[in-house]
Amino acid sequence: MSQHSSGKRSNPVIRFLIENSLFLIGGAVAALLWANFSQIEGGESSYQRFIHFEIASLWNGGEHGHVAGTETTPHHAADHHAAAVSNEVTAAESGGHHGITVHFLVSDVLMALFFAIAVKEVWESMLPGGSLNKPRQAATPLLATVGGVLGPAVVYLVGCYLFKSEEMARGWAIPCATDIAFSYLIARVIFGGNHPAIAFLLLLAIADDACGLAILAIFYPKDAIDPRWLMLTVTAMGIAWAMRRGRLHSHWWYIGIPGVLSWFSFYYANIHPALGLVPIIPMMPHAQTDLGIFAREELDRHDTLNEFEHFWKTPVEIILGLFGLVSAGVVLNSLTPGTYLVLAGLLVGKPVGILLMTLVAEKVFGLEKPAGMDYRHVAVLGMVAGLGFTVALFVSGAAFPVAGPIQDAAKMGALLSFAAAPLAILMARLMGIRPQPANAVAPSTKTAPVRVKSGSAHPA
Repeated sequence: MSQHSSGKRSNPVIRFLIENSLFLIGGAVAALLWANFSQIEGGESSYQRFIHFEIASLWNGGEHGHVAGTETTPHHAADHHAAAVSNEVTAAESGGHHGITVHFLVSDVLMALFFAIAVKEVWESMLPGGSLNKPRQAATPLLATVGGVLGPAVVYLVGCYLFKSEEMARGWAIPCATDIAFSYLIARVIFGGNHPAIAFLLLLAIADDACGLAILAIFYPKDAIDPRWLMLTVTAMGIAWAMRRGRLHSHWWYIGIPGVLSWFSFYYANIHPALGLVPIIPMMPHAQTDLGIFAREELDRHDTLNEFEHFWKTPVEIILGLFGLVSAGVVLNSLTPGTYLVLAGLLVGKPVGILLMTLVAEKVFGLEKPAGMDYRHVAVLGMVAGLGFTVALFVSGAAFPVAGPIQDAAKMGALLSFAAAPLAILMARLMGIRPQPANAVAPSTKTAPVRVKSGSAHPA
């Protein structure tokens, strides 16, 4: 959020960085520069040594080195880049558990807070007043979301078949992602702040987040899922429910006890532990209505769930910067068919899928687009939704846990999805779409309203 719940204005520099997602961008740019310009020593760059550094070696005298118990595998010599096979790879071969590396700490532990706040927006959108509370009102953008998931997956898999690239097929879900933060920022540039296309896009992105969480949990476990550990998840949820019944207010109780138990249950069940806090979010004391995604009025709400977001908003932005730093360090010559598959899914499959399913919603099911929107707007917001970045990077690491050319190619596709921004702006200009004036009143719509605040676009 752009302000703390106390109402005091935050430091303007920090606020600017948060509102424009510059921590994440800065981390990604730093990773790219570091990975491409760090000196290669003995087949391994300093960037790879950093992200696979085992933190325990700081206090055990460095006995285990930077990736204790793992085998180092260099990249192809022509890349002038070498990568250690990460601890996560050894983990997958030995039951999914390993020492704590920098990459593991950021991607598996700290990113749990990002997904927790993301699912907070999804959960609240299901409450009375929320954009998902009345499915019929949200039906058109929800069907568009289906197209935005199926379209990229189909394009990607067809590309795998044409390129005869079976090893890349596991990454089918990478282009299904939509980066809600950057998409929202670009959409505001194209449509203005009050255009109904903004609400349509945000509703689509909320549903896309929900789909993404399910895909990560079901299709990308760390190893074969061990359902016995899910009993600990149920226990953690029961503890959180009892805390709510006991009127415990501070979010620290919920994160510190059932949240930690739930994280460990996901970790040992081999479900991606970054999703570990998700089951606890609905258990926290929360408001009974939703004011809208990113609604400024939420700053005046002091229920446990909103106070959780108020406290963690800025730290999570910094965590996203660290995530960019440990995830985006790919060599710039990693342009292989895998890169083009991800890009095709995001820049072709995503907008085409959204456009086609919106057409199906209207022509087959008799539903309506929001008033003030035509298919020009749908086509442009479909391209805006093709900006995958954050979640696409995350899924790339989950789909291809072995550090190497395949993972780098997929991540390069996620990074290059920023091309969706200028393409969407160009499409809008060619189609005669101009930003709606800030003081314009959005027309009434069949779609539930999604109110937004003027602060940060991140759901986390």
